[in-house]
Amino acid sequence: EEIHVNEAAKKFSVNGREIHEGDFISIDGTTGQVFAGKISTLNPDFQKETDLQTILGWADEFRRLQVWANGDYPRDAIRARAFGAQGIGLCRTEHMFFETTRLPIVRQMILAKNAAERQPFLDQLLPIQRGDFYGILEAMDGLPTVIRLIDPPLHEFLPPFEELLADVARLKEQLRYLERDNVDASYQKRELAEKENMLHAVESLREANPMLGLRGCRLGITMPEITKMQVRAIFEAACQLKKEGKDPRPEIMIPLVGNVTELQNQKNILEPEAHAVMQEQGVEVHYKFGTMIEIPRGALTAGKIAEYAEFFSFGTNDLTQTTLGVSRDDAERSFLQKYVDMKILTANPFQELDREGVGQLMEMAVKAGRKTRKKLEIGICGEHGGDPSSIEFCDLIGLNYVSCSPFRVPVARLAAAQATLGHVTKDK
Repeated sequence: EEIHVNEAAKKFSVNGREIHEGDFISIDGTTGQVFAGKISTLNPDFQKETDLQTILGWADEFRRLQVWANGDYPRDAIRARAFGAQGIGLCRTEHMFFETTRLPIVRQMILAKNAAERQPFLDQLLPIQRGDFYGILEAMDGLPTVIRLIDPPLHEFLPPFEELLADVARLKEQLRYLERDNVDASYQKRELAEKENMLHAVESLREANPMLGLRGCRLGITMPEITKMQVRAIFEAACQLKKEGKDPRPEIMIPLVGNVTELQNQKNILEPEAHAVMQEQGVEVHYKFGTMIEIPRGALTAGKIAEYAEFFSFGTNDLTQTTLGVSRDDAERSFLQKYVDMKILTANPFQELDREGVGQLMEMAVKAGRKTRKKLEIGICGEHGGDPSSIEFCDLIGLNYVSCSPFRVPVARLAAAQATLGHVTKDK
């Protein structure tokens, strides 16, 4: 309420202090405090923090939970290992598709009208993805690496609909003037045709609620050639490392499963692809196929899903949204903080796990999954994986690991030890 924004003047003021567009501000990511100006920062050197290393070593002696890290690139994996991570709990393959050099290929793949047209672009992406996976599996040598197959809706890789609509209108107006003046407009015509083609593609992929639309395993089922390419890339990279004397341990995660038949469909398509690569390369790789539990039906039918899944990973960001029936972006912008201030909620459920709702679903899934598959590996890879209260709950219900940002790994190691010691104290 103390902030006054003047969009026309491109500035805002707080208690009489004006900040203009282009001015530096600094934000404390822990407290949320905002400071005017650019504050100098230092990158911490974890290896020099000997006292912290000692404390974390003590914590590791007591904790039961393993601590893994979320990472999409080799640099993330290297940093995670330096902080003591025991695996990668979430590698998001779609982030690789957004790289500048490969985004045009991805867009051409999306614009293809059928699998046959799509294949040449997938053939171009295959060696790129192989290189991505080689790097992260090499960095995590000997440790498990959970790689989630493509998850977001395809329209996210395309330009925004409104932006394309404006471009098409602008080009049509230019053409009208150029043709009136008998000026060569061949370049503008080609550009207009490209923009219109892209606009039609974006329009056909638009969804009223994309978070619950064509994404995750649904994308793999309707366009299996995409996930087959990804699995081939993973196993070609893993086999290459195996030949070099390394020990890659990929765990392929199929997202958004709510029906066991979805997982069955994808595993029946993808596992033979993995076997085909290993046969071609003449080596065997230690691997697992599993799923992300992120919608309530997935948790409620976990016993059946465990017949085909060798591991579960709770995607608590989406599981919280679908369980509470709220959109995180909208809720945090409009009413969620008021709910916390008014004590309607004790905490922001996207920061601290909702034990009574989401937590109950998780506990049910753990019990049902392990009833079917006794040694089922189960972890959590949402942002809750770095929150001490949520880590305590994960320890209580018997998860194998929590996965968080590499920078939160030390905090998670301490929190996991505190959770174990807290149970011991309460038991006594």
